[in-house]
Amino acid sequence: MNEAVVLNPNPLIRFLDKPSDDFTRADLIRFIESNGIQMLNFRYAGADGRLKTLNFIIKSRQHLDMILSAGERVDGSSLFPYYVEPGSSDLYVIPRYRTAFLNPFSEIPTLDIICSYYDKDGLPFANSPEYIMRKAHHVLKESSGLDYQVMGELEYYVISEKDPLYEAADQRGYHESSPFCKWEMLRTEAMSAIDSCGGFIKYGHSEVGTFTESGLLYEQNEIEFTPVRLEDAAEQLLIAKWILRSLAYKHGVTVTFAPKITTGKAGSGMHMHTRLLKNDKSMMIEDGSLSNTAKKAIAGYLSMARSLTAFGNTIPTSYFRLVPHQEAPTTICWGDRNRSVLVRVPLSWSNTRNNMILEANPLEKGLKTNFIDKQTVEFRCPDGSADIYLLCAGLAVAARHGLKMKTALEFAKKTYVDVNIFDTKYKKQVSSLHHLPASCWDSAEALQSQRDIYQAQGVFPEKIIDGIIKQLKSYDDKHLRESINHNEKEVIRLVNRFLHCG
Repeated sequence: MNEAVVLNPNPLIRFLDKPSDDFTRADLIRFIESNGIQMLNFRYAGADGRLKTLNFIIKSRQHLDMILSAGERVDGSSLFPYYVEPGSSDLYVIPRYRTAFLNPFSEIPTLDIICSYYDKDGLPFANSPEYIMRKAHHVLKESSGLDYQVMGELEYYVISEKDPLYEAADQRGYHESSPFCKWEMLRTEAMSAIDSCGGFIKYGHSEVGTFTESGLLYEQNEIEFTPVRLEDAAEQLLIAKWILRSLAYKHGVTVTFAPKITTGKAGSGMHMHTRLLKNDKSMMIEDGSLSNTAKKAIAGYLSMARSLTAFGNTIPTSYFRLVPHQEAPTTICWGDRNRSVLVRVPLSWSNTRNNMILEANPLEKGLKTNFIDKQTVEFRCPDGSADIYLLCAGLAVAARHGLKMKTALEFAKKTYVDVNIFDTKYKKQVSSLHHLPASCWDSAEALQSQRDIYQAQGVFPEKIIDGIIKQLKSYDDKHLRESINHNEKEVIRLVNRFLHCG
């Protein structure tokens, strides 16, 4: 048994004794035959960002081999109504063997596989968000020689009947434990299932947002992942959202990733951490400080921040979360540890002078750990409405743009804020900074103004950009926030419309 896979929670990795990147068709057939698997599911994301399913009952080895070898046809115009014409709508879904996982919910033993879309000529479907993301990563690597890793923080609310016992304080739920945290069990069950399906979780915890209203408990939780290659980062978020919703249904409660669910309470974001590597070595720290490479990437995120909202903040209620004087960012700037900025450089141990583990554990003499690889930079405005593939693609394009910007370091210096940006003492400095859009309409305008950067080198197809702009403007929300912000009834109506976004 390979020591690297002994403790891996994915049963395929343990059984096959190899990492998922090395899975072959023969491996999957062997696992299916040896473990009594009766059903195969193809999984793929539609334009709404949710995983879709195609079920196959396995009839024979020959049947199984055909499914795994040829894939299947699907109706692209139903999956991507903005990008596929009904007259030429057939697409192929082709399984990627390395993504296979044992379905944690099906009563019938079932293996699930994530698929990619291909067109009638057998080429990757150019308008597929997943393919756009792969192109974005490829172009970034080709132009910079750097690999790109990403990880998400998935915030969500569990909505259930109010329990009068051990009530948590309103908006004071951060890192609460049971019994004050009522849905810790759902969170840990989800974490175990996500891990078994190939996800890489850093940790989970309850979040700030906890409140009761009209006999219901609204409890906010978060699951945070570890940095992995761009392609894996997107799909572990997709799978995690599916798992959390499936478990919520099982327990008779609602899970929502909506950016805002009521007025005056904490919204939910989906912060994205990123890092650049060369030959598997992090390029984010140099001589104990943030590197110029990291600062250039930050400059790219900030210079394209307004248009990035077109992929990461895609519904009107996104802009009810992005309001001044709350923890969600509105000002386009960056800083260390500051949670009010758009791009945050989290605490990373890199400048810690004291050996904390030795201080806490005197018996561990001589223990030294390299924490340089832990450094990321965090893009804080996206939320659960995001098209995860396109958001990851957009971040890769923005990082590449920053690495190429001649004035990137100067721009980074100008937009650095190491203060509380809401403190009136720093009003002059902050007033010179730009702000995120206030509506989907504004976001569409920002995307239009920077579309050439996304379309460069064929990464984003023109039709995709046109479709996103059309969709964002269809909400006609340019002045919506101002018109209903103090009308709680209208806000709740809007929230309910987008409760199950993404």
